[in-house]
Amino acid sequence: MNDSKKTILVVDDSELNRALLVDMLESDFKIIEAQNGLEAMAALVEHEMEISLMLLDIVMPEMDGFEVLAMMNKQGYIKTIPVIMISAESGGSVIDRAYDLGAIDYINRPFDERTVKHRVMSNFVLTLKQKELSEMLSEQIYEKEKNNSLMIEILSHIVEFRNGESGLHVLHVHTITDFVLKAIVKKTNKYGLTPKDIRLIDNASALHDIGKISVPSEVLNKPGRFTPEEFEIMKRHTVEGANMLDNLPFHKDEALVKYAYQICRWHHERYDGRGYPDGLKGDEIPIAAQAVSLADVYDALTSERIYKPALSHERAIEMILNNECGVFNPLLLECLKDIAPTLKKELEVISFGCASEDSIDESVRQIMRTDGNEISSRTLNLIERERLKFKYLADISGEITFEYIAAPEMLKLSDWGADVLGVPSNILDPLNNKKWCGIFRRDDFDDFIKRIHATTPEHPVATAKYKLVISGEERWNKVIAKVMFGGDTEAPEFEGAICKITDINDEVITLANLEEKAERDQLTGLFNREAARVRISKLLTESNGKKYALAFLDFDDFKQANDRHGHQFGDETLIEFARRIRANIRANDIAARVGGDEFIIFMEYKDNVEAQVARIHKRMTGDFKGFYIGISMGVVCADENCIDFDELYHKADVAAYSVKRATKNAYKIYNDSLSELLGDDGE
Repeated sequence: MNDSKKTILVVDDSELNRALLVDMLESDFKIIEAQNGLEAMAALVEHEMEISLMLLDIVMPEMDGFEVLAMMNKQGYIKTIPVIMISAESGGSVIDRAYDLGAIDYINRPFDERTVKHRVMSNFVLTLKQKELSEMLSEQIYEKEKNNSLMIEILSHIVEFRNGESGLHVLHVHTITDFVLKAIVKKTNKYGLTPKDIRLIDNASALHDIGKISVPSEVLNKPGRFTPEEFEIMKRHTVEGANMLDNLPFHKDEALVKYAYQICRWHHERYDGRGYPDGLKGDEIPIAAQAVSLADVYDALTSERIYKPALSHERAIEMILNNECGVFNPLLLECLKDIAPTLKKELEVISFGCASEDSIDESVRQIMRTDGNEISSRTLNLIERERLKFKYLADISGEITFEYIAAPEMLKLSDWGADVLGVPSNILDPLNNKKWCGIFRRDDFDDFIKRIHATTPEHPVATAKYKLVISGEERWNKVIAKVMFGGDTEAPEFEGAICKITDINDEVITLANLEEKAERDQLTGLFNREAARVRISKLLTESNGKKYALAFLDFDDFKQANDRHGHQFGDETLIEFARRIRANIRANDIAARVGGDEFIIFMEYKDNVEAQVARIHKRMTGDFKGFYIGISMGVVCADENCIDFDELYHKADVAAYSVKRATKNAYKIYNDSLSELLGDDGE
């Protein structure tokens, strides 16, 4: 197997369903199989880095598909491994729940090979594109953070250079502040700090001493103790730094500037009210200033200054905890004790380059995890809009889809959809458009708009059923919408929805659907005899060495179903039988209803056709609402002497007749011993 193939995890408790999917996909993908949810989670643990996409059934023993999705959300797999749900369940609530839990698409059984391949490949390509966009966004955020950090550090280093101190003081205060704030968040949510707040405070900490620019150098760099007058001058650096920020001609309302103001003015305040410049007490002091104050004192104690030697880490911690350097918030002192061992190791290895790079890398990771959408809400909103368009418009070419745009209120239809419906591609004010209201009644469309407005970012899917007029025919249809929201996460704004129309049986309305209606049996949805004959004849003439067999299936005692239970029950029995056929043949096989209770299956086989026939017969028969479905089944294999549809059909019919005449509810494969039953047609 080609090692370059991407890996898909197929999770289904049915061996047959897994085999069908493997046959469809193994030429393009490497397949890992799991027969229940527990095996799926084990496969994720073992092969997480390999798996590019998951096909997940809903109804399974041990752990169902919804439980798997919930676990993937809890453990973070859902962020990197896209999931397509596969199920015979077609209810709107089931699909909505799958989407709400993070599934990106939904495929109904029985499988259509073309649809499965298209959905898998489309979502796979889409996931790769999203990954590329995420990487591009990450690089842009990195450059922005790097430039911001660089400018702040340059300014702070100028201050430190003038003060005769090492530039590492800025990095130390940044690092210690970060450790302290993260420790606070683990202990309490009292201060409401988010990861974004912590990043901003860390960056703003570099400006804590910017006011020293205004202090005369003879005072700033005095080697001995300050006189009372000199100390008053030095204390002014807090107010001067805050004034510099307050007098900025622009961006004063930015969060970074607000935190920097708090830090500059109040990082020398003390918890007991004995600090300066305003004598604030307790939590009157902003938590940003409290954290930077603690970091500043620790680094001052452990760093060499022109007026003192450096103290050890242990001694500095002891002095701070004993209130020898002023009184601090008891919660911050607890945090300091918690981080002390890690802090010592971190500061011992810190350097200019690695500290900056590590800080920027961590900022990028946090931004991408938490509030990446806030970096460029417009850009990301456009990306999401295009992603949804691609998904809904490219699922199957030529389906009826439309985009509802809230402002200005308008519809944008796919070109094919507009042609089928006989309306323009762009419709302004759809509630008052006569052509649109001739298809989608005004009251119904108004109801649909109210439904999509009632969605939320957490539950963005809306579905409803309405009578629509399509191609001159009025019938019930389902309209499904995926709603789009813009704005920030705290105040999301409704922008519109991507919608598609399906018939009441969840069949997407496409050009192929409309053409096939003339070829389908109205009751069962299988091909009619003529449509089957055309397709089978084509396969027989283009066999390319493939082996084919035709099976003729005739109900035993079907008349009793009608006589005992009524014709409606008889129809239900035929529909159930057609469902069993679809569930037990492959995508390339052909099934048709050729008479009242007569069906054919044209199938490819490889070696032993009898094993395949026995399996199908067993699955066709059995109880249905108290009525036993028994089948007389005749099979004939195509060969170089028999590649005509009518001849195959007749021989398979004869084989089924021989079963019906003998035992019923069995199968027989045609051979020469049955040729006498052919009559004149066999001559």
